[in-house]
Amino acid sequence: MSNLDILKRLYKEYTKKHLNRIFIAVFFSILVAGSTSATAWLLDPAIDKIFINKDQSLLLVIPLLIVLAFATKGISLYLARITMIKVAEEVKKEIQINMLRSFIEADTENIENKHTGKYISNLNFDVNQITGMLSTSFLTLFKDGLTLIGLLSVMFIQNWRLSLIAIIMIPFASFIAKKLGKRMGKVVTEAQVKSGDLNKYLIDIFKNHKIIKIFQREKYEHDRSEKFVNDLKEKSIKISSVFIRATPVMEILTGIMIAIMIFYSGKLIMNDQLSLNNFFSFLAAMMLAYQPVKSLAVINVGVSQGLSAGKRILPIIDTENLIETNEDKINLNLENGTIDCKDINFNYSTNLENKVLKNINIKINGGKMTALVGQSGSGKSTLLSLIPRIYDPTSGKLEIDGQNIKEVNLFSLRKEISIVDQNVTLFDDTIFNNIKYAKPDANKDEIYKAAQLSMCSEFIEKLENNYQTLIGENGVRLSGGEKQRLSIARAFLKNSKIILLDEATSSLDSETEEKIQKALDKLTLNKTTVVIAHRLSTILNSDKIYVMDRGTIIDHGNHEELLRNCDTYKNYYNKQINKS
Repeated sequence: MSNLDILKRLYKEYTKKHLNRIFIAVFFSILVAGSTSATAWLLDPAIDKIFINKDQSLLLVIPLLIVLAFATKGISLYLARITMIKVAEEVKKEIQINMLRSFIEADTENIENKHTGKYISNLNFDVNQITGMLSTSFLTLFKDGLTLIGLLSVMFIQNWRLSLIAIIMIPFASFIAKKLGKRMGKVVTEAQVKSGDLNKYLIDIFKNHKIIKIFQREKYEHDRSEKFVNDLKEKSIKISSVFIRATPVMEILTGIMIAIMIFYSGKLIMNDQLSLNNFFSFLAAMMLAYQPVKSLAVINVGVSQGLSAGKRILPIIDTENLIETNEDKINLNLENGTIDCKDINFNYSTNLENKVLKNINIKINGGKMTALVGQSGSGKSTLLSLIPRIYDPTSGKLEIDGQNIKEVNLFSLRKEISIVDQNVTLFDDTIFNNIKYAKPDANKDEIYKAAQLSMCSEFIEKLENNYQTLIGENGVRLSGGEKQRLSIARAFLKNSKIILLDEATSSLDSETEEKIQKALDKLTLNKTTVVIAHRLSTILNSDKIYVMDRGTIIDHGNHEELLRNCDTYKNYYNKQINKS
């Protein structure tokens, strides 16, 4: 995507709708330019009429006009800046909303392939670069561009020969800006990477805080943190260094210009070709023009920062998901809830050569419980994730009651599915809201009943604030078993027809597991249930058990049949019996 394409995109999708406010900022920029030029022009009559001709009639008028000019400039500059700040913040909000929408709707595999810290850096660091481009760079272009035009007009009115000499500085400034802009784009990209690295590290610190303590790695993490912060500092210094690199060059150019002006003006005054009042008015205009020229010389730097950020942000917003929502297709017509996997193959897009699932052909009877067993890494959880279309098969198809799930409305599919995962995910909110998340329109009685059925009410009622207790980030204030029971409560509340249980009792002690198992028996009664369980004792009564190994189905049957016919299952079962 070229820089021009990025600018067109930002204008069309984000800036165009704010044109009315931008025109207001341009209007105030015109007032700034006019009042600045008027200040320089007023020196001509001030010197000529008051100091040379000693005309007392203008002694009060010209000072008042100068005050008015400065007041107009100050107020207009404030209003122009505040207007563009509001526009930039609106654009920032819209970009961040679009990015967050992209994150929320993204395929799970896309999210898993990039560290959370990188996304946070994109959302904050990069968006701020675009905001700076709009609120600072574009305003500078309007304000200082118009001011420079006004001051050049005053200079040409006073003496066109001197003006031609003075504007030689502008091509030099443009050349500097072009060079700095290229360098800035590269440095900002490097800084964004370091910002993402720091965010990644910060998230890892919070997630693994206990591990750091247990393994006594505080000193090691201190050193690492210093490195991450120092790397970002170095890049920030580079950005600032590049940004101010134009200053010494501009100062030297300005000094040379003023020296030439004084020399040449002195010649003209001595030859009566230039009056003193014209010279001072011209000199004032030229000195006032120095700031706009300096600002415009580095405007390309700010624009380059914004464009570099746009190159990273827009592809995120434009990410096309492989899992289609099928909003225009028919809803799933669920009757028995029978699930058929036909010639299913699957591999992650990041590892195309390594198949996770290979030629899976299984039938999960509707209204019955089906179990998947096998060693870790055999593909059980991946197969389970294909049912709600967290992933789609690389080849083959998965049908529910004879309907290809890739050809029905995704919302209608997921509406019929509940999952209780071994990795419980909770929000930093109240217990009540965490349960309610499964069914936003649920009333209190429904939530209390779901909590009771999942054995949550036992520990909730012991908490000081009961259901209004804040549980912290991902339920940090709860035990593993308590978090798992909240996850089960959600499944009770949703009351869907297909239940997916992935190690649903893995975090529970034996006594609690027994209670939860009774609750799960009620939850799964007459429902299509697919269960992954490490403890085979929890799946002995399954209608059918599929044994998986390295992504394939190696055998199936009920518990008794597998004990007789499948050595892998028999060994797996005997090991658990011996352990117990």
